[in-house]
Amino acid sequence: MKEKIEKALDKIRPSLRADGGDVELVDVSEDGVVKVRLQGACAGCPMSQMTLRNGIERVLKKEIPEIKSVVPA
Repeated sequence: MKEKIEKALDKIRPSLRADGGDVELVDVSEDGVVKVRLQGACAGCPMSQMTLRNGIERVLKKEIPEIKSVVPA
């Protein structure tokens, strides 16, 4: 599961890096909750929750239907 998530995150990373940020996979629970840590400019950005929900979570759920939610670590 972690490998699938990393591959999906690799699709998101270019747009995060274009804004000076990145995302790190921290953990995946048995019940489909993914913990990520936003890094760089994304870590302190006021739009980070929107990025997490509308960007990262949406893409991960589309690529991997078993994922229930994405939360900050």
